[in-house]
Amino acid sequence: MSSSTVSGAIGTGRRAPQAARRRNLGVVLREVHRDGAVSRTELADRMGVNRSTILTLISKLAGTGLVREETSATTGRAGRPSLVVRPETRRVYVLAFDVAVDRLVAARVGLGGTVLERREAARRRGDDDLDEIVAVLAGFGAALVAAAPPDAKCVGVGASYCGLIRAADGKVRLVPTIGWTDLDFGPALGRRLGLGLPVAVGNEGHLGALAEHERGAGAGSRNLVYLHGDVGVGGGIIVGGRLLDGDEGYAAELGHMIVNPYGGRPCNCGSRGCLEAEVGEAALLEAAGRTGGPLGREGVRAAVRAARHGDAAARAALDRVGDWLGIGVVNLINLFNPGVVVFGGMLSEIYRGAAAQVDARVQAGVLPVSRERVALRTAALGYDSTLAGAAELGFAALLADPVGTLGR
Repeated sequence: MSSSTVSGAIGTGRRAPQAARRRNLGVVLREVHRDGAVSRTELADRMGVNRSTILTLISKLAGTGLVREETSATTGRAGRPSLVVRPETRRVYVLAFDVAVDRLVAARVGLGGTVLERREAARRRGDDDLDEIVAVLAGFGAALVAAAPPDAKCVGVGASYCGLIRAADGKVRLVPTIGWTDLDFGPALGRRLGLGLPVAVGNEGHLGALAEHERGAGAGSRNLVYLHGDVGVGGGIIVGGRLLDGDEGYAAELGHMIVNPYGGRPCNCGSRGCLEAEVGEAALLEAAGRTGGPLGREGVRAAVRAARHGDAAARAALDRVGDWLGIGVVNLINLFNPGVVVFGGMLSEIYRGAAAQVDARVQAGVLPVSRERVALRTAALGYDSTLAGAAELGFAALLADPVGTLGR
């Protein structure tokens, strides 16, 4: 994990010290939120402050009910047991929602990233009834809040959405697999929830990248490429520890990188030979002759399992898809020189079944200096990467201004 730096007071008067203290409280809370249990000494070292300062910050956070101190079970040292700071996971939480092509997920996620409770429902593919989707999610949200302890506090709401999201206002501009445009999904869900909290909305690939970078397969890496499969293919890119979001938030539509321009499969976007068209669910199941069976995760898992057990058609289909996936990964590594490439969603299943093809392309096509240290991994958070990213959106305000957010 990268260390954080304490903020200094800049300017004169009371505002500068207050702003610096607010930022420093946020830095401490973010470290504890991310790592779960951190000693006073380690926090002081990460922030470059003395023990008196860190004690003051911890005491303030503990006094507002955000963290607690307790004795570490194992210190590894002789003498007095050390104290560690832990997040108040069950007392402070957010609601996180994930709108995928074929399912709706909601969860109550505690400070520290722990999923405390969840709800899930299937979603009809091609369903364009915004009111129905908002009603289902709002119902889940109400049930999750009702099940929380009486002294627990909801501090934010975040949602992952399978579409192009405008960064300025969270508006859903386009869902390629369905065709919706300009949906005010966040405000609609916020009104139905009735919690008096705004709903922060992000693209599923971007949020998956953030979650895997923060607490998943890319933790500790400053540069990461995340490829997400959920019927189609999306993604997110972390450069220097920050999300590459583009001018308006539409960056890293990795599924629409053209890898097979001549004779490629048609894509939902209107082009041909996009990575999504060549490696997505439809490409695999059609090539394997399994379109009459289950779709989605179960269909992909079944095809990968069949290939592993000797089904020739499934093996040939997986090899073909893995080869195109490898070409896409080669381009991304050569462009961005990431430390980690993470395969999430259904692409995690495909990569496990076609790793040999992907790795062969990487060895043949990536510049030697860029492939020296790059690691190819499946998502450590599994299918919850996007949900975890939505939770981080919900926690953003609290982590920026802990005391002020609780006061509001």
